[in-house]
Amino acid sequence: MLLAERIARRIKDLTTGEHYIPDDGAEPKTFVKRRIQAGDFLILVQRRSALFSEIIRACKAAGLPIAGADRLKVGAELAVKDLAALLSFLATPDDSLSLATALKSPLFGWDEQQLFSLAHGRNHRELWQTLRISKTHPETLEVLQDLRAQVDFLRPYDLIERILTRHGARAKLLARLGPEAEDGINAMLTQALSYERGDVPSLTGFIEWMQTDDLEIKRQIDSASNQIRVMTVHGAKGLEAPIVILPDTGRRDVTIKDEIIEIAGTPVWKPAKDDLPATLSTVVEGMKNAQLAERLRLLYVAMTRAEKWLIIAAAGDLSKDGSDWYQITNLAMSHINGVPHGDHGGLRFEEGDWDGLPIVEKPLTVALTGTLEPVFVETAPTYCVEPAHLSPSDLGGAKALPGEAGEDKEAAMRYGSLVHDLIEKLGQVVPESRDVVLQNLTHDDIQNAAQAEALAVLNDPDLASVFAADTLAEVPVTAHIKGKPIFGIIDRLKITDTEILIVDYKTNRIVPRDAQACPLGILRQMGAYAEMMRQIYPTHSITTAILWTATRALMFLPHDTVTNAFNDTPYLDGDATRS
Repeated sequence: MLLAERIARRIKDLTTGEHYIPDDGAEPKTFVKRRIQAGDFLILVQRRSALFSEIIRACKAAGLPIAGADRLKVGAELAVKDLAALLSFLATPDDSLSLATALKSPLFGWDEQQLFSLAHGRNHRELWQTLRISKTHPETLEVLQDLRAQVDFLRPYDLIERILTRHGARAKLLARLGPEAEDGINAMLTQALSYERGDVPSLTGFIEWMQTDDLEIKRQIDSASNQIRVMTVHGAKGLEAPIVILPDTGRRDVTIKDEIIEIAGTPVWKPAKDDLPATLSTVVEGMKNAQLAERLRLLYVAMTRAEKWLIIAAAGDLSKDGSDWYQITNLAMSHINGVPHGDHGGLRFEEGDWDGLPIVEKPLTVALTGTLEPVFVETAPTYCVEPAHLSPSDLGGAKALPGEAGEDKEAAMRYGSLVHDLIEKLGQVVPESRDVVLQNLTHDDIQNAAQAEALAVLNDPDLASVFAADTLAEVPVTAHIKGKPIFGIIDRLKITDTEILIVDYKTNRIVPRDAQACPLGILRQMGAYAEMMRQIYPTHSITTAILWTATRALMFLPHDTVTNAFNDTPYLDGDATRS
């Protein structure tokens, strides 16, 4: 940990201070020097030990741009374990252990005493039932109940994102575990999407998939992103960087872990070290020497990754026989006249005059990160569904006279729909066959009254012209008025070469005495029909009329009256709110 923090401080100093490294000039075989950038650093370790994670943590804590681990075991990340515990509880509410784990995690931040007070001496076997009934932690209960209400409807990715964003789990995990926890969180989200592409997106299936598969992500990290790279020496084969740091050069004993060893093609059991016979001991030593030779070749690979500057440090103890990388390179430094450097007793070997090179300013390349649009951080406005079109019967204004205000609105609407439907259906049947049609309909008080009213209208000789064979019934019509689409259905329409008659049925119980007393909403509706038909037949004379079914009266409406009422509607100008 101390070495990791020291490396982070050194990189911070080199990238923010007046420090330069040689670089190729614009002309061939010319050199200049430029400022050191974060992307110049490549940190190589022999294995992914605790030092590997500590270096990433220390660099992130220092605010350095670092690409993170080149290989990531998703299930081993602490943040992923906490999220997985919460998901396991949501999938199986009786899983008290998973719930307790989630409560103790940064997701909810409970301490030992809070969990003990809830669990000890509880009356219910399940911890969830105890928490739900106790109501001692309303904030925790609210979050869990919200997630449980969504678990059967959201895909695993959406559920995890709801936990992270809506309930602030991402911020809580990063605050407790540090910035390095973000790699595991993002990897879990990526794996959730990957799972959903190949399987039915169920929560239990995703949890089982995460537990049974040892998920490891290999990430491609290049220098173009201008981030510090940390990886193993094996993973760095073929790569180069201006500055290479080798912090993992301390003691690493060579051990032969094989229990079975072949001697002249014969497998032999390897006994304890003190019981090894001479022949077997020679074979084991040969195997150890082969491993040491392989490590020396690996050291060569690590050292040759550096283009300009190689920094070697050692974490932990050094080997007693001088076989570790640190002592090997330290011995080599004494042969090439390395000079003391800094106050930590280190040695430096340098060749050439870096300070004498001309300085050039190389543009700082910054890792591209997504930038959220303002819409994602602003509070969303209250959602209001706008209708796809306006309706002539919904342009505002009263539809009935004051005397009908106290009647049952739903019953009146049902009765009106029945009368309209019966007039349309029975109007298509010859009078002699209407009784046969009515016998097949359901009969109740409202139905019987509607049938009687519809038949009275159809049988009235004064209304015969309205239902003549040359008229049209239930005619859909649409138009754009002031840029807004309007759609309606005209109950009865008669079109000649020069005239148009528009008739609409109204089942109001109180009929106005004349057109001037007609309710405003009805006038606007008829005005809308007139305007829509005018756009289709601009040279025709258009007349509108209301057929009051209760009195079988056909009331013709003055054209100016309905036109003025329609033009006065606020919904066409966008200055009124629809209800």
